[in-house]
Amino acid sequence: MDMNNVKMRYGIVGQDEQLYKALDTAIQIAPTDLTVLIQGESGVGKEVLPRIIHDNSKRRNKRYIAINCGSIPEGTIDSELFGHEKGSFTGAIGEREGYFGAANGGTLFLDEVGELPMSTQARLLRVLETGEYIRVGSSEPRVTDVRIVAATNVNIPNAIREGRFREDLYYRLCTINIKMPPLRERGRDSVLLFKKFALDTAEKYNIPTPLRLTPEAEETITSYKWPGNVRQLKNVAEQMSILCTDRIVTPQVLAQYGVVANLSETTAVACTKQQSAHGTPPRDYENEIKMLASAVLELRHEVSELKSRLQHVSDHEEPSTALVPAQMHGTGLPIITQSLSPDIDMPAAHIPSPQPVKSVHTSLPPEEEDIQTAEEIVEHESLNLIEMEKRLIMKALQRHHFRRKNAADELGISERTLYRKIKDYGIED
Repeated sequence: MDMNNVKMRYGIVGQDEQLYKALDTAIQIAPTDLTVLIQGESGVGKEVLPRIIHDNSKRRNKRYIAINCGSIPEGTIDSELFGHEKGSFTGAIGEREGYFGAANGGTLFLDEVGELPMSTQARLLRVLETGEYIRVGSSEPRVTDVRIVAATNVNIPNAIREGRFREDLYYRLCTINIKMPPLRERGRDSVLLFKKFALDTAEKYNIPTPLRLTPEAEETITSYKWPGNVRQLKNVAEQMSILCTDRIVTPQVLAQYGVVANLSETTAVACTKQQSAHGTPPRDYENEIKMLASAVLELRHEVSELKSRLQHVSDHEEPSTALVPAQMHGTGLPIITQSLSPDIDMPAAHIPSPQPVKSVHTSLPPEEEDIQTAEEIVEHESLNLIEMEKRLIMKALQRHHFRRKNAADELGISERTLYRKIKDYGIED
């Protein structure tokens, strides 16, 4: 199938080689029944590939069902996927077929498959291996002929090491692995996408003059990291198309929407000083700060794990420097600035500097030499991270008028994870 026809049919814009490779792989494996795992960051457009695969397969005339596994509550996900019998649980007033039964003969797209509970992963593995599944509340096996295409933005190898994802299921899903590139790696595709979204918005709302980018604005869009990928770019283009009175977009206009060129730290400081000298308010970095939420969530787990390991050493009275990260030896405990993705830009002036801390092995007298010094600092950092995470979640919820799905998308986590955090922190509407 011709690549240009595929791009036109599915509204795909871009010339990047990695994008072409992903599309080409999807077209090649479409006629087969192989299981496919699509990996990529949130917002890169992974959902278009399953549709291409289904529409170009022998199952094209059967049902295509897309499911967001992260948005289904853990208590009902087995019923949603595999169905249930009447009376199998409170509220089961009738039978339910489930998606595996409904999609028999067709294709089932499991988005955010990395969010599935471990018990559901075991059921999914059985379906993939034997084609059999059992409804909730039943003991009778049923057979389905469904092709599975899954997608995730979770680092599956890390999830396997942490015991959150079954290794055997990963290898069963990953018969064919397709990686969708992040927008920051697609060069000038970001400019083409911005123009497309701006034009689409103008046509949709009968705006007579679409936005036009200056050459400098195009360079800014290309240089910006786009942590929210295509989804973020689309939102920015649509906002600007509606709100901008001046239809010529410059870097200064883009900066008002949080889009700035990827400058070095020195250049960024100089620009800030220059703006202040001319009476232009310095840039507000809140947009970048809220994108750190997902990094904070991951860092909390790392800190908790470090605390457990330190406690284990303390209990056995055999402290060892091998259990303490290298950053702690004379340079201070690692904090969020050392754990963030290098793709998230944030000036150093707005990030707390690490405070020096003595190494676990100090020159203190024997009675005072104790690993608790490092442990207490870990506890303090953990409390700070918890408070920061709570504030970030609260701000995201307020910005989206407590619509959890929108807030979860902004924070880069699943709706189920956000719901659990809301309960843990006692956040009220």
